[in-house]
Amino acid sequence: MVLSDLRRLRMLRELAERRTLTAVASALGYSPSAVSQQLAVLEKEAGAGLLEPAGRGVRLTDAGRVLAGHAAILLRAVEDAETDLASLTDEVRGRVRAVGVQSAARRLLIPALVALAEEHPGVAVEITELEVELALPELRLGAVDLVISDEYDGFPRPRPAGLVHTPLHREAVRLVLPANHALAQGADPVPVAALRDEVWAASGEGTGHQAMVRGTCRAHGGYEPDLRHRSDDADVQLELVRCAGVVTLLPKLALPAADPRLAVRDVAGVDLARRLFVVTRDAPVSPALRAYLAALLEQVRRPAA
Repeated sequence: MVLSDLRRLRMLRELAERRTLTAVASALGYSPSAVSQQLAVLEKEAGAGLLEPAGRGVRLTDAGRVLAGHAAILLRAVEDAETDLASLTDEVRGRVRAVGVQSAARRLLIPALVALAEEHPGVAVEITELEVELALPELRLGAVDLVISDEYDGFPRPRPAGLVHTPLHREAVRLVLPANHALAQGADPVPVAALRDEVWAASGEGTGHQAMVRGTCRAHGGYEPDLRHRSDDADVQLELVRCAGVVTLLPKLALPAADPRLAVRDVAGVDLARRLFVVTRDAPVSPALRAYLAALLEQVRRPAA
């Protein structure tokens, strides 16, 4: 058996995780037919059938699953070798692929990119806005290098194996009302129970933000919120507050500095907070990634954060 191309092994490993040729092609930038052709070559090199039909798609055979497991080990070894070699040079160079939710991308990832470019121009940072539920699988597969994950107090996220969660920042979650709302008059905290008849906005189904909004209304107000509007874009939620008179709960980093059409208030009797984590693979950290992590920490230390 001669396995001559790590690219084909990566395709096999991706198929083991993503399940379909279309998903592998999308992730790696190939057409599905090109992925299929490369895996057919890999089968010839391995001298064993790696794929078998499954409905309209394919699945791995026992041999395919065995080789996919070894492929993950080989690819990890190559990544570790690249990191070790990069550590031997004086100049910090390389690529960092960073992912974060909208507020973290805007307030932390982008300022860190700007700061890093001045100190280490040889580091190319790529930023993608993506919800954590989609980002963590990409991180585990090596498609990205770090994810800023968020977690609301009382609503912990799973901790997938092979990933390291490092605390980055904790911030208050505030109630956002239209400025002309009756409960916005004065600066007193607003009880959740007083918002029973309001229309709410939150992020999409399955997100930590929506779970926090629903859970807060249930636990501290005794009701199921009238959650009519769903958007993972905090700016869309804020515009709904301004124009449609809805209410929402948002962390500090997602809030504008000042807006005369919005009233931002504490929630009475409840300590609502969001924590941000830097999530990386449990693997050696490249000099480029280490430099970007340092720039992120510097942004968090700034008073504006």
